[in-house]
Amino acid sequence: MIKNYLKIAWRSLLKNKVLFSINTLGLALGIASCVIISHFVLDELSYDQFNVKADQISRIVFRAKVNGEEIKEGVVMAPVAQTLKEEYPEVLDATRIRRVGTPKITIDNQSYRDGRFAYVDPNFFDIFSLPIIEGNAVNPLDQPNTAVITTSLALKYFGTKDATGNLFYLESQEQPYTITGVIEEMPENAHFHFDLFASMKGFPEANSNSWFKGDFFTYLLLEKGFDHQQLEAKLPDLIGKYMGPSMQEEMGLSFDEFTKDNQLGFILQPLTDIHLHSDNASYSELEEGGDIKYVYIFSAIALFMLLIACANFINLTTATAAKRAKEVGIRKVLGADKKMLFYQFISESFIASTAAMLLAVVFVIVIHPFYVEFSGKALELSYFLQPQLLLTLPVFTLLISLLAGSYPAIYLSSFRAIQGLTNSVSGGSNKSFRSALVVFQFVISAGLILATLVVNQQMNYIQNKDLGYDRDQILVIRDAYLLENNQEAFKNELIKNPKVSAVTQSSFVPAGPSDNNVTQVYINGQFNRRMPVFNIDENYIPTMEMEMVAGRNFSRDFGADSSNVILNQTAAKIFGFDDDPIGKTISDGTHTSRVIGVVKDFHFKSLHQPIEPLLMYFRPYGGLIVKAKPLNMTALIDETQSLWNSFGTAEPFGFSLMDDSYQRAYQTEQNMGNVLNGFALLTIAVACLGLFGLVTFTAEQRFREIGIRKVLGATVFQIVSMLTKDFLLLVGISFFFAFPIGYYLMENWLQGFAFRIEVYWWIYGLAALITLFIAFSTIGYKSLMAANLDPAKAIKED
Repeated sequence: MIKNYLKIAWRSLLKNKVLFSINTLGLALGIASCVIISHFVLDELSYDQFNVKADQISRIVFRAKVNGEEIKEGVVMAPVAQTLKEEYPEVLDATRIRRVGTPKITIDNQSYRDGRFAYVDPNFFDIFSLPIIEGNAVNPLDQPNTAVITTSLALKYFGTKDATGNLFYLESQEQPYTITGVIEEMPENAHFHFDLFASMKGFPEANSNSWFKGDFFTYLLLEKGFDHQQLEAKLPDLIGKYMGPSMQEEMGLSFDEFTKDNQLGFILQPLTDIHLHSDNASYSELEEGGDIKYVYIFSAIALFMLLIACANFINLTTATAAKRAKEVGIRKVLGADKKMLFYQFISESFIASTAAMLLAVVFVIVIHPFYVEFSGKALELSYFLQPQLLLTLPVFTLLISLLAGSYPAIYLSSFRAIQGLTNSVSGGSNKSFRSALVVFQFVISAGLILATLVVNQQMNYIQNKDLGYDRDQILVIRDAYLLENNQEAFKNELIKNPKVSAVTQSSFVPAGPSDNNVTQVYINGQFNRRMPVFNIDENYIPTMEMEMVAGRNFSRDFGADSSNVILNQTAAKIFGFDDDPIGKTISDGTHTSRVIGVVKDFHFKSLHQPIEPLLMYFRPYGGLIVKAKPLNMTALIDETQSLWNSFGTAEPFGFSLMDDSYQRAYQTEQNMGNVLNGFALLTIAVACLGLFGLVTFTAEQRFREIGIRKVLGATVFQIVSMLTKDFLLLVGISFFFAFPIGYYLMENWLQGFAFRIEVYWWIYGLAALITLFIAFSTIGYKSLMAANLDPAKAIKED
């Protein structure tokens, strides 16, 4: 019996090839897109969940408001970890990370500079789930100058995964480090990634007692089930107890005086919130995190795509029910009951939804490489073989089959046989429901078109924004200091190269990897704020094509410039120096510096953040920044590498292009924009397939009417207008819902940028025109085909 139902169902579907194809294709696209997007969403939500004790781990974060400025940092002072462990019994353990970057590593006279290095406390591997696979698995970092390495770096440095017992030297240190443990590669969904973990024992800063300076990422292991907010409520007492006694010396004010107008405090951030919910200063994060907004956006896109696809599938199935009225009437005359009719329609729906599911698998395989390229997410096809997903798909297929097949079966089996035989049955689906579906589809489609326009406009703005410096044709050689005594000779040879416009010595780069220095600033003996510092030479400002707005640049003609400072405009304004800054003095608590100039504000952080106050000191050291003449970059890189090698150094030549680094700073937004564009197109395609199906159904339903109108003299234009006007009106109505929602969501997204575009009226107009064009192209094509049919054939139809 089941075989017979399926056989008849297949024949019935083949009689309506166009609608069957539209139904299957639309549902397949919806399912495939939903499956792909689910990976992004689940991956973002999974960060740090691999840690067995993830629900017990919180990071302590510094929060302050000083002179009206909010300070949010993911780093705290060295003694905080041990103090919390001693003061509060609910803190079972505490561990710290002190990042170092990618220092020079020397092994058997061979130097490397590609290992991400950090100092960690000996108990680090007791708290974080990074199993030791080789070496001492109990306490690998219990002794000074010990280190744990990842397998990939072990293979590169020592030629074997089991690198335990091998030695390496860290730059500027005489004592070697011993590898005491090896771990697998860190999971991609961790909020930090390092290749070398060295013991904090013996690291001088780790033993500091200062509660005013520190750069330690500190994690607490709390009792199982303990609410971190209960501990957070106790932390204000800690500030007064440990920072209070030294406040006068550090800030120039007593604790009570300082906290009268300022605020200091700590908060606890659950480990699994760090990736998506951090709003700390960028320099105080181990890595750039994600954004929960994108998770919400793509979750909504996945849900709406699936709803549109399912609604299309169900609606087109039910809309064509009236065409089956005569067939059902005959079946009833031949003895078919409601149960048999129900099974028949469910069989047809099951075949169609199963075909859509299989086609969705093909689409996933096709879309997969594009998703990986555009999203920046690592995604193996094996992800789609997870048991949960494999179980969900057939259950979903069955559910859609029941939803799509039940209504026609119930509706068509409810009328008498004579109604079916005389074609006196109205359209199977309520017209208002179909109209609401069209509006819903194009609310989503128009909203996504608006979103893609806004995102692309913002990214274009970022690409063309005047940053206050020129990032083009800039070659950054951060490792130039490794040449040691030969660095000056190397620099002089570069200056002689006719392809070089200018050279400056500094490790501080406005875009991309850079040294990060922060100092405390005192005005008239009182603490003012913490702010970033750039250490530069006299060529930095002209090389970067920055503009001095007051005073002068550094110069070697002035011997005292090492004790002078240049401010940016924001710093001058905050200090109250904006009227006459030259000659004013500031202090870092140890040295006093005189202001000799003010540089025009430039963006040395992401456009997500406002321009911060900045100090620039005359302290040339570190790498080299080279300005190339136009169209000479490729040749210059080759010549610079040859020059580097000519100095006989064993150090590898490393470089970056500032423009590439700038682009990487917005890679997240670029990736999300690419993914948004792709899935917006797929959503519109699904909506158009549904619209095409409904127009096809409408044209077939009015086939005889069209023929009569043509006989009576109706033109093709009039027929097309008759078929399209109602649908285009529905598309127009969708704008009244799409644009207010789109405005709210896009304004919310743009608030994440301190520097952003304004969403002008013409963007909405362009979104409306694009949507109308897509809709009219979809409707008009089928309407034109219907209008050109032979009227004689239409009139003869019964």
